Amino acid sequence: ALVTTFGYLAVALSVIVALSIAGIQFTNLAIIAGAMSVGIGFGLQNVINNFVSGIIMLVERPVKSGDRIIVGGTEGYVERISIRTTTIRTLERADVIVPNSDLISGQVTNLTLRNTWGRITVPIGVAYGSNVERVIETLHEVANNHPEVIRGNPELSEPYALFLSFGDSALMFELRAFIREVDRRQRVISDINRAIDAAFREEGIEIPFPQRDINFRGPLRIERAPVLPRPATAREDPPEA
Repeated sequence: ALVTTFGYLAVALSVIVALSIAGIQFTNLAIIAGAMSVGIGFGLQNVINNFVSGIIMLVERPVKSGDRIIVGGTEGYVERISIRTTTIRTLERADVIVPNSDLISGQVTNLTLRNTWGRITVPIGVAYGSNVERVIETLHEVANNHPEVIRGNPELSEPYALFLSFGDSALMFELRAFIREVDRRQRVISDINRAIDAAFREEGIEIPFPQRDINFRGPLRIERAPVLPRPATAREDPPEA
């Protein structure tokens, strides 16, 4: 931030010194600058706003290069912070240019500001009639056996499972756990889902699919369509020999 600020000040000072050496009177320039300041001020509001926001970001460092952030509908890694814009590389390897004012005045989610920890949630439904306690124990075992799941950290809670609700076709549970690298959360969720499927098959716990019961009220009457008579066709006389 200091290098960038002093760089711009040095350029401005160099211009002033060059004009004074050239013999240009600053009193005349002041009149012209005063007349142009209003129009330039309105036209460069966004530029000045982004410039000041860039200085604030470089000083406070709420976002730095390498952080994984979510701003608006964009999620990705901060590639470069310049004085006016910030470049974010998305998970699809596309570069998104975001004005610095959006990062200062808007809501920004920084997933790796102080550390790389993150929590994952894995929803799961089991069939009615399943042993609830055994389901919770199985989910705990699956989470504790994964190497990325954090255990024994006094700052974080241990992996745990919740019995959330009675769904339309299943008993709804949710497994929650903290992992070491939030960047790998999708891969960890995939691993845990595979482990849950294998563990439930071994324990005989059924994961149901949506079911619907259809009830008919009153007698069911089936009407047949009337049979129409076939139209008569004129018989042709056999040809004479």
